[in-house]
Amino acid sequence: MKHSEVLIVLDFGAQYTQLIARRVRELGVYSEIHRFDIPMSQLREKKPVGIILSGGPSSVYDADAPKPSPEVFQMGVPVLGICYGLQLIADQLGGKVDPSARREFGPAEVMIDNRDDLLAGLGTITTVWMSHGDALTQMPLEFESIAHSANAPICAIRNVRKKIFGVQFHPEVVHTPEGKKILGNFVFGVCRASGGWSAQSFVEEVTRDIRASVKSSHVLCALSGGVDSSVLAVLLHHAIGGQLHCIHINNGLMRKHESESVVRTFREQFHIKLSSVDASTLFLSKLAGVTDPEQKRKIIGKTFIEVFEKESQKLLGEVEFLAQGTLYPDVIESASFNGPSVTIKTHHNVGGLPKDMKFKLIEPFRELFKDEVRAIGAKLDVPRELIGRHPFPGPGLAVRVLGEITEAKLNLLREADDIFIQELKHANLYDEIWQAFAVLLPVQSVGVMGDGRTYDFTLALRAVTSVDGMTADWARVPHEILARISNRITNELRGINRVVYDVSSKPPATIEWE
Repeated sequence: MKHSEVLIVLDFGAQYTQLIARRVRELGVYSEIHRFDIPMSQLREKKPVGIILSGGPSSVYDADAPKPSPEVFQMGVPVLGICYGLQLIADQLGGKVDPSARREFGPAEVMIDNRDDLLAGLGTITTVWMSHGDALTQMPLEFESIAHSANAPICAIRNVRKKIFGVQFHPEVVHTPEGKKILGNFVFGVCRASGGWSAQSFVEEVTRDIRASVKSSHVLCALSGGVDSSVLAVLLHHAIGGQLHCIHINNGLMRKHESESVVRTFREQFHIKLSSVDASTLFLSKLAGVTDPEQKRKIIGKTFIEVFEKESQKLLGEVEFLAQGTLYPDVIESASFNGPSVTIKTHHNVGGLPKDMKFKLIEPFRELFKDEVRAIGAKLDVPRELIGRHPFPGPGLAVRVLGEITEAKLNLLREADDIFIQELKHANLYDEIWQAFAVLLPVQSVGVMGDGRTYDFTLALRAVTSVDGMTADWARVPHEILARISNRITNELRGINRVVYDVSSKPPATIEWE
């Protein structure tokens, strides 16, 4: 999709890069993330209103330090360097970066020396978030310092004539309270962006694009019932009505009553053409005896494709397009923005569709973050209970039953998970939590119930707070609520005699256990 104005974020490997793009979008300006070494021809084609250089873990004086083309600074487009980005500006334009400067990690007070542009509207002192081991000791020619701290005489710089700015701190994180104001000053005051990008404008644009692409043909969509596929189905139905065909596959790994609810909602409430396939016996037979989580994911992905392809064959000739709910973070990660990286686990969403599938691909959300998809769902009147649902992994409960999967274990986990979610909703905590779920551990321990001895499973409860799932902290659920949840699970369910609560953050842990 083409956008009337775009701000480009060049990624140098920072953990906050996606957050920069999100903050700019929150201001109403469409932003895209690209590798630091994007060819200049492609960068010029995009005609950006501004460019932001992200932070990164490297030092500019390292032999293999990632650096953009020097032409970035000669385009006549405003540039803002953040942390490592600031140091790149100094390195490439004649300044000096000191590797032996005092390292700073955490909150710091910065004194503002100039409020003409980038730091307009700030007081004399502002709190910022620092995360750097190097620092500027000499500014490039034609630059001036516009902020300093007790530890660093140069915390922000500018070149008014060339509209190049840099800050040593991170304005994109919530720990910099006036960070959004600083980014707004750059986007609107320096770049002169007009704004106006929103979920509503996206719906109007993408609806036109889908209609123009599909014309009189038909579209196939895999509908799991999660946020992404649900909003995608409603958007497509909004755009092309009866030309949409959805397929829901019950893999036997869904939450309690989930498949029935999905089918009922989309048939009765949205009147969408929906085929429902119960393949639970097939999936469970293929997973029998498998304990390795990566193997589980591969089996589930392969089986899903086989079932989906078989079902889609019935529509060949009528359907020309396949729609997927791919999100922007998936695109960013698959593009290997930060170079070679270790695979922590296969992506939650089922992927790897066969190359010989007879469909053209439609991915309306490939430019969006999860919260933006939720905003679009709200604009399309998707029920709040659907768009507000916690993320659910593609392999479903298969990666929440640790070890071997059996139907009995799945049923036990479904009931425990349902109690957990019920109680969070009853306590009005569900919407405050990014993701909550139960995990059935392959651990049995001694317990006592009445006068009898038990030797039953241990259940782990997991609840985290997060913005986008890239990082997360464990949710501080009140003890009395955890006690009620534990009491209900151990009393109502036969087979669990011990409940534990996971207090690990991401990193070092992941949100899911497998």
